[in-house]
Amino acid sequence: MFFDESYWTKRYSHGTTGWDIGYPSTPLVQYLDQIEDREIRVLIPGGGNGHEVAYSFKKGFLDVHLLDISEIPLTNFSNAYPDFPKNYIHHQDFFEHEGAYDLILEQTFFCALHPSQRDAYCQKMKKLLKPNGILAGVLFSKEFDREGPPFGGNMKEYQKLFSQYFIIHKLEPCYNSIPPRSGSELFIEFENQ
Repeated sequence: MFFDESYWTKRYSHGTTGWDIGYPSTPLVQYLDQIEDREIRVLIPGGGNGHEVAYSFKKGFLDVHLLDISEIPLTNFSNAYPDFPKNYIHHQDFFEHEGAYDLILEQTFFCALHPSQRDAYCQKMKKLLKPNGILAGVLFSKEFDREGPPFGGNMKEYQKLFSQYFIIHKLEPCYNSIPPRSGSELFIEFENQ
């Protein structure tokens, strides 16, 4: 089963957005804080209300792009940050997006896709990343006891999947997860080869 625009729009309309913690995720904040080159081109797919996008923009990343399949969170973001460039807000299906990015940040997007889409996710990420571009962020390291999304996984299966497409620099337990996700996330840093 694939989850289309109407599914996610309904979730936003009903406020059933447990993935949205209301602020930028600590692992992504600390990762962004270490990047010196603020001129890189960044994409945050499935970025929802854009907390990480807003943080990046305030920190001086001027070429950061927000992509989501639902218009509701993008409108929320645009209203909250009227100075953010409108042409960097993409209301689109990730698999239809075109572009070339130095960095793509993963934050509760991979887990929202049905596991049957994981190879397609890797192929699309590879296509969107420039040579030596980086895919970084967090993945769930647990199985959920109910039907997803979110869909979980583990280090072994991620190693097998992502090593077919990327050079794995980091795939390790996340030490700075937010408290509710502590012990259930892996931090990733993969390089496009």
